Amino acid sequence: MQTIVESSGLPADCYSPKCPTRQILDHIAGKWTVLVIDALMHEGTMRYTDLSRRIGGVSQKMLTQTLRSLEYDGFVTRTVHPTIPPRVEYELTDLGRSLAEPITALRLWTEAHINEIEAARRSAPAAR
Repeated sequence: MQTIVESSGLPADCYSPKCPTRQILDHIAGKWTVLVIDALMHEGTMRYTDLSRRIGGVSQKMLTQTLRSLEYDGFVTRTVHPTIPPRVEYELTDLGRSLAEPITALRLWTEAHINEIEAARRSAPAAR
């Protein structure tokens, strides 16, 4: 069964440069998106600072942009608690949880095969 993209009425085809599925695929394949979704899947609801600590190396700007785009696409909910200072928490939506399983599988595969990948890189000719 072919999925039809509501905005265009055309079949979903991520190989087509005009299909919005390509934008989503680009978005969810980004390293910060993968790490945020995986962290939220395993840690549950998290505050911004906890996410920042959990995902080593992410800048404040990139984490903020990633969370905003995940919220925009419906993968994450953002809850602001009316305290001083405000407490902000992030949580996966049902849509985000449906994406978490393949992302977690990808992370586990990467961790399991990193030594093979590094060996291949060492034996490969220098990148051009």
